[in-house]
Amino acid sequence: MPILYDDPISGNGYKVRLLLAQLDFSYELVELDILNQETHTPDFLAKNANGKIPTIELDDGRCLSESNAILFYFAQGSRYWPGEKFDQADVMRWMCFEQYSHEPYVAVARFLHHLPEAPDPEVIAEKHAKGYVALDVMEQHLGENDFFAAGQYSIADIALYAYTHVAEEGKFDLTSYSNISKWLDRVSEQPGFVPMGSKPN
Repeated sequence: MPILYDDPISGNGYKVRLLLAQLDFSYELVELDILNQETHTPDFLAKNANGKIPTIELDDGRCLSESNAILFYFAQGSRYWPGEKFDQADVMRWMCFEQYSHEPYVAVARFLHHLPEAPDPEVIAEKHAKGYVALDVMEQHLGENDFFAAGQYSIADIALYAYTHVAEEGKFDLTSYSNISKWLDRVSEQPGFVPMGSKPN
């Protein structure tokens, strides 16, 4: 059985757990505390030299890291990965947007607020300014689309949902983002949906 190394507070890990739940895919969960440097032990670094979660160890012993790469791996041949070439590229476009324009600001602001010490107000202000730019892009797109790519729920939605639905933990105010709010509801209504703190059966 594949082993997923993860931290329950991680949105990147939640992406993988959500997809695997929706695929009804069985795996073993090994929880690691990233705040206590449990991803920097020699044993874990042998599986992922970058020292980050999520990392999944497959039945043949190979390990795959980076949340969106893991989503891509498991979504192949499923309803969460479209069949048409342009639609596939569009899914990847939004997943790149998530990693480069969204996650570094929305997710990092949340992470900083989870640390024991109070975050630097100037750093938070910078994360908020750029995070709201990403949220504005999402809000505009969702004004004309139910989901992000291919006219269907896909791993693009999973990638963006993970940190958007907990953006308020990073002190983002989503009150005025009505299209995002409706989309968050649509994602949570998808078959097999599980909340962030869930664990495999």
